[in-house]
Amino acid sequence: MPANPLLLAHQGGWDEILMVAGPLALLAWLLWLADRRARRMQPGADRGAPDGADDSND
Repeated sequence: MPANPLLLAHQGGWDEILMVAGPLALLAWLLWLADRRARRMQPGADRGAPDGADDSND
């Protein structure tokens, strides 16, 4: 089956940009989502403790 010529047509480089930017955007979104979920699972995240702060009273 031949490839769709509209998909592979070179129109000033925009198609190559989309072929790179699309997967990069998806990867960035997945990393953002994983980071958000990880931060929500941390103890003390709901108390508003600053990053790196130790909640123990030594």
